[in-house]
Amino acid sequence: MAKMDVKGHEITVVAMQDEDYISLTDMARHKNQESTGIVITHWMSTRYTIEFMGVWERLNNPGFNVTEFSNIRNESGSNGFVLSSRNWIEKTNAIGIVAKTGRYGGTYAHKDIAFEFASWISVEFKLYLIKEFQRLKEEEQKQLGWDIKRNLAKINYRIHTDAIKENLIPPELTKAQINLVYATEADVLNMALFGMTAKQWRDANPGQKGNIRDYADVNQLVCLSNMENLNALFINEGVSQPERLAKLNKIAIQQMRLLTEKPLQPLLEQKNRKR
Repeated sequence: MAKMDVKGHEITVVAMQDEDYISLTDMARHKNQESTGIVITHWMSTRYTIEFMGVWERLNNPGFNVTEFSNIRNESGSNGFVLSSRNWIEKTNAIGIVAKTGRYGGTYAHKDIAFEFASWISVEFKLYLIKEFQRLKEEEQKQLGWDIKRNLAKINYRIHTDAIKENLIPPELTKAQINLVYATEADVLNMALFGMTAKQWRDANPGQKGNIRDYADVNQLVCLSNMENLNALFINEGVSQPERLAKLNKIAIQQMRLLTEKPLQPLLEQKNRKR
């Protein structure tokens, strides 16, 4: 679930079956703060809306009840005709509009349909909605890129710790001693890349939560991921810890110099904009 601010109104966006659905209830408050249900019903009762939703359902919903849709379309325009979202869903087995209950309840519509509803509210409102929705998607892509790099670093760290377990930790060590070795090896990477141990970072940043790696930028995470693989390789080859630290530090300097000459973050943003 995500929130957008459109002309001072908070609009909820939820994911359903890998598609974005936008709250019509939130959007309707722009037109009538108290009677959102009436606003949605008025829009749905127009012949244009019924035709539009019918085309959308036929394109996207194999289970759409075409017979009931035809009946509704024929009735539209007659005196006293009213179509609510629940009636539409129940009669036609529609999937483009969803009625949710609970804390974030209300009427939601697939983004294609929600944009049409925004046009009915006002052209200006629709343009602001589209702009804010695009900004939201760009932010999600940026976060996804960062998460992928962070998770990659975590996966490689597992390879790294497995190499420690198999090559550096004798079976007779206690659990506390084993944990100490892990912490020591983790600090080999911290020293090589950040120039300080985890404890030194915590002492220097008493108000920060998490650890030094949680505050790494994308370039540092890429470099860290590479170093974890290389350190695992060096461990398997029997290279001593002081020698590994010296090697990894030189590698970190070289890789960070290359990454900062042509930063990775703008490349990720450019790739996200092309999607």
